[in-house]
Amino acid sequence: MKAFVTGSTGLLGSNLVQQLRAAGWEVRALARSPQKAAQIIRDPGVEIINGDMEDVAGFAPALAGCDVLFHTAAYFRESFAFGDHWPKLEQINVQGTIQLLTAAEAAGVKKAIYVSSGGVIGATPDGRPGDETTPPDAGALSNLYFKSKVVAEQVVAQFLKTHTLPVVLILPSAIFGPSDTAPTNSGKLILEYLAGKLPAIPQGGFSVVDVRDVAAMMITAVERGRSGERYIISDRYYSIGEILKILERVTGVPAPRLPLPYPMALAYGWFAELSARMNGSEPVATVSAIRLLNTRRDVVAEKARRELGMTLRPFDQTLRDAVQWFVANGYVTGANVVALSASA
Repeated sequence: MKAFVTGSTGLLGSNLVQQLRAAGWEVRALARSPQKAAQIIRDPGVEIINGDMEDVAGFAPALAGCDVLFHTAAYFRESFAFGDHWPKLEQINVQGTIQLLTAAEAAGVKKAIYVSSGGVIGATPDGRPGDETTPPDAGALSNLYFKSKVVAEQVVAQFLKTHTLPVVLILPSAIFGPSDTAPTNSGKLILEYLAGKLPAIPQGGFSVVDVRDVAAMMITAVERGRSGERYIISDRYYSIGEILKILERVTGVPAPRLPLPYPMALAYGWFAELSARMNGSEPVATVSAIRLLNTRRDVVAEKARRELGMTLRPFDQTLRDAVQWFVANGYVTGANVVALSASA
């Protein structure tokens, strides 16, 4: 079997490439920078394709001969600098996705696995966890990235009405795990913890999942996933305080004890936005992101357990492995090198 993987240098894409190769797949990996891809993937058996989701036609010929398209690439930020980012989000995450699916069908690809986001699942009125039938809420639509995924899912549904290419939708919650080269915001949370830069515990939290489990379910979905169906891939909701306690347990680094009150977090978000506007940079936090973080958004993944046979590793193991990867790859250096506790 031959796979075409977009977003191959990202946290999910790179882990997916590793698992595909371990399972004996041939892989073509799309990357904007072949040099960066070679450094991250480190597998001479992977064929790296130079291309960009802003120009699908430019790399579309490389889809020929591939059996499955795994589409993980997206224009993604947890928070955005000032200005109108919607045109680029719409171009890459929405129109680029449809152009890619159309090109894959024309090239004879047999199935597509498309990565959406658990963030499109809205909070329920009665507070129960949402599932694949739960519509997006105002909080999801206020986040530009989540909004782009909501719209993308809508156009994928329209695509399936007039095309024959099977498309399975994967909706992961907040992803943690090793090989987080960027790093993502989840990785930054771990690194800030290890560096002692979290003097207090922010309120709020999110549903989490190990990146390796998401990659495994994407591969399983090739055989077991039904076209047009959405599959939430998620463990459970953790507060940030719970995550920090686990990090304390697996690293031996003491967690902060004092809570950061919500009003103070909002004030920090406002200050971060003001500073970013003055410096012309991206804010490290925004008021809208802090508000979203403090809106409890539980999801359940029973459908993936039932239809894909999903099993998940313990979240303690996820954080332990992520910490060890950051240490082994030089992200934690000098006085901040962590001597893992015996439990690690």
